[in-house]
Amino acid sequence: MNPGKKILLLFLLTAISAFSLPAQTNTTNTTNTVPSIMERTTTPQWVKDLRRWEIVAFGSIPFTMFTATFAMDMYRWNNANGMDFSDRRYAPWPLKSAGAVSMKSKEQEMVFILAAGLSVGIAITDQVIVQIKRYRTRKRAETLPAGSTIITRKPWPEETSGEQDGAEVDEAVPVTPELP
Repeated sequence: MNPGKKILLLFLLTAISAFSLPAQTNTTNTTNTVPSIMERTTTPQWVKDLRRWEIVAFGSIPFTMFTATFAMDMYRWNNANGMDFSDRRYAPWPLKSAGAVSMKSKEQEMVFILAAGLSVGIAITDQVIVQIKRYRTRKRAETLPAGSTIITRKPWPEETSGEQDGAEVDEAVPVTPELP
């Protein structure tokens, strides 16, 4: 790619990002934002769980890909020469020599399948842990005597420009848990 094309591509990418920005922002109405679909109370719990599973599965792919590639390199190095340091053509990434032998397409497919399987396993493990914690919390709330107050901790609310120092704060209201 010649330098003229690179400059034109850079200009286009910059122009597109500049045109996508809003011209003005409303800074006075920052507290009255519309909640996202996941923050609404009408969203079913299984949808939130599925979204969490998806985020964990796709978020762990870079780490599992690195781990799977390292494991495949170690396997190849062991099969090629028993992990001998005199010939490091098959050694894993930090130990590879200049004339390293690249992976075959079948080995690359195996790395991808292994990384995807590890990511799915991590996501399933996370989902099981979340379900166990949710079950224990629900059981603990059910064992409390009737009429017990359950206090939930929330961050301190941000001050708005209309509030003054020393203004009265609303009283804390006890919250009872929602049992599914």
